Amino acid sequence: MEEEGLICWLCGRPLGRKVEYHHPVPKSRGGRATVPVHPICHRTLHATFSNAELERQFSEPDKLRAHPDIAKFLCWIARKPPDFHAPTRRRK
Repeated sequence: MEEEGLICWLCGRPLGRKVEYHHPVPKSRGGRATVPVHPICHRTLHATFSNAELERQFSEPDKLRAHPDIAKFLCWIARKPPDFHAPTRRRK
């Protein structure tokens, strides 16, 4: 199902057929609100940060976008089509 007119909370690109919903404050930390994101953006967030880091430091998109790893990802993904998929590296 295509979400007409929605854009990704993280990268700002239009959403495609597959949409996931991210909790800016992780559900395990009491977060209830969700935002639409591409699956690759969602996986990148969780591969880069723990739930504790997301809660304490990165619940705002501007703070996430300023992080060097996320900024590099956003530059790379910027010209990809909405339903682009690639393997996501796990946290080290």
